Parts: sequence; structure tokens; C-alpha cells
Amino acid sequence: MDAIILAAGYATRLYPLTKDRPKPLLNVAGKPIIEHIISKIEGINGINKIYIVTNDKFDSTFNKWLENFDAKSPIEVINDGTKSNEDRLGALGDVHFAIGSKNIDDELIVVAGDNLFELSLNDVSNFFIKRKSNVIVLHDVKDFELAKHYGIVEIDNDNLVTHFEEKPQNPKSTLASTGIYLFPKKTIELIKKYIEQGNNPDKTGSFIEWLHKRETVHSFVTDKKWYDIGTLEQLEKADKHYKK
Repeated sequence: MDAIILAAGYATRLYPLTKDRPKPLLNVAGKPIIEHIISKIEGINGINKIYIVTNDKFDSTFNKWLENFDAKSPIEVINDGTKSNEDRLGALGDVHFAIGSKNIDDELIVVAGDNLFELSLNDVSNFFIKRKSNVIVLHDVKDFELAKHYGIVEIDNDNLVTHFEEKPQNPKSTLASTGIYLFPKKTIELIKKYIEQGNNPDKTGSFIEWLHKRETVHSFVTDKKWYDIGTLEQLEKADKHYKK
């Protein structure tokens, strides 16, 4: 299995913190967010390589960080060539770019580079191996008002995804996407097909909404701590929690 960490955003909501520093390299409890994520990915049995997709603005910043980071797994930084928030490829666009530029042809785990979570990715990987299908990791935010800020998923009694909606005005559930996805090898062709058909490349959730109508998508629901670092408040909450 290969891993892709999505780190090509410009995090304009966190300015001035992220004006000259990418959000995944902001510190939480004394180390960059991305290092917390990598330690989780390295807990998976059978990870071949970790790809970090960033943009042209922060490519050198990530490579400089990587020079001083002692990783257990091979890590490569990929520059998607974009220079601003206006010309970004989008989350799924970056997954597609990484697959094409590095000829990725294996099972795949995709993780958003601005999320912190306490669940074991090896547990998720074992679930994925057992189900032999696409998997999305969900967290129940237990608040319909709060759910309006996330990608919200509906599931059936077998934990299969039946609906996905980004930031719904009227959420039908409180199950939020954590930005963690596992795809079997055959889904790589479907990612290419989705992009080639001109579908929205900005949100990975848009692809899940398209995918679950064509292939089985299982959900893995976790009640472990999860932080979506979209605001300064969330960053401070995560820092306080992890320092404990």
C-alpha cells in the first residue's frame, strides 16, 4: 500500500500563520502536524512509500523539513506546480496528479494533511483488507449545527455509504468525513475516469459521492479524538490536548 498526504492547500483562513508556512508544518505539541500523521501511517503494516503532495509555493519548505526528519518509511515530496489558491488542483486533483506523475498502481491510503486523529490506521487497514472495498473514516460530531461545517455522510445498517454532502445546510446525519480514505487498486482507474469526465476535483468527498453509486464504499466510524485544523481555535485546542 502507498500513502498520499494532501498538503497543497494555501490555508488562507489561518493567515498570517500560514502566509509563509504550510498548515501541515504548523506545530502541535512541539512537532509539525504532518509528523503526527506520518507516525500514524507508519503504524500500518505494509506501507511502501509516503507521497506528500504540495504546491510550488511550499515545495522547498517541505523539502527542507524532510532533510531533517528521520522517517521509517521512504517519503517523497511532489510539487503539483500551482502557485496560488486560485489555480490549485483541488484535493482529488492532487491525488490524480500524484498517481499520474509517480505511476502509482497499488492499494492507496489518502490522508488530509491538516487533520489530527488518535485512531489506529492499522486498525483501519485491517478493516479495509477484510472488506476488500473502498473505505472512508468517519467521526460522529453529534451536533447537527456543527455538522454543517463538514463533509457529512449517511450510511445504512451495513455501514455502507449511501450519501455524501459537503457542508450541507440541512445535515441528514452527524457523521463527518475525517479526510482519511482507503482505495483498492481497481479504484485508481476510477479516479482517472472521474477526472477525465470533468467532475469536481476540489473535494475528495465529491468523488466519494460519485464512487458509492458505482462501487461499494464501507465506512469505519471512530469515536477517538479528531481535530480538523481549519481555524486558529482548532489549532489551539489540538495543541492543548496533545501536550497532555
